[in-house]
Amino acid sequence: MMDWQDEGVLIAMRAHGESSAIIEVFTATHGRHAGVVRGGASRKQAATMQPGTQLAVAWRARLEDQLGNYTVEPLQSRAGLMGDRLALAGLTAICAMLRAALPEREAHPTLWRATMHLLAALEHDPDWPALYLRWELTLLEELGFGLDLTRCAATGSRDDLAFVSPKTGRAVSRKGAGDWADRLFPLPQCLMGQGPASALEITQGLAITGHFLARELTEGLMGRPLPEARTRLITLLGKAK
Repeated sequence: MMDWQDEGVLIAMRAHGESSAIIEVFTATHGRHAGVVRGGASRKQAATMQPGTQLAVAWRARLEDQLGNYTVEPLQSRAGLMGDRLALAGLTAICAMLRAALPEREAHPTLWRATMHLLAALEHDPDWPALYLRWELTLLEELGFGLDLTRCAATGSRDDLAFVSPKTGRAVSRKGAGDWADRLFPLPQCLMGQGPASALEITQGLAITGHFLARELTEGLMGRPLPEARTRLITLLGKAK
């Protein structure tokens, strides 16, 4: 018999049979992990089985490669976000991106910590969109494709970095860009930790992370675009400028 206990965030749920549910949880030490919750689709469990709910989970299966069963205890509800359309869109995007990007049963402790920080910020920090952008950068790094914004890919200079190459993810200076500038992404300074992030910079940053996330996830997405939840979030962020 295989079993373990962990803490996780519910990122997806679907009905299974008459009253059970199959849930996917992003856990601290077991990564994205699915399992069956008996009675999970019942009215009694409805409040707990919401994306974003923080859970104490115990998983058990006869063999390690089986779907297995979860028992869950709620640790923190994020129902308070229901009244904030933008924050709710952020929560939905986080859950959708974790589900789309992460391989099953692979631990990502750095991303776990960043996710917990971002989820907490949704509830009390009005500047959470900038944290979401940084979170997508972390997600890219966890997928093995971190951006290199330390020096110009063309000249090696650390000065006047203004663009990002859509091919390499490396920074390019104005001098290094030359006649190719219109084929490069504008580099928002907030991605280099310089100054507060304006709405325009966040939009520019998400265009960069979205480009590389879509490229890195091509196989897993099987030709589909990034989750619609992310698109809705970007649309709402544009309206909130």
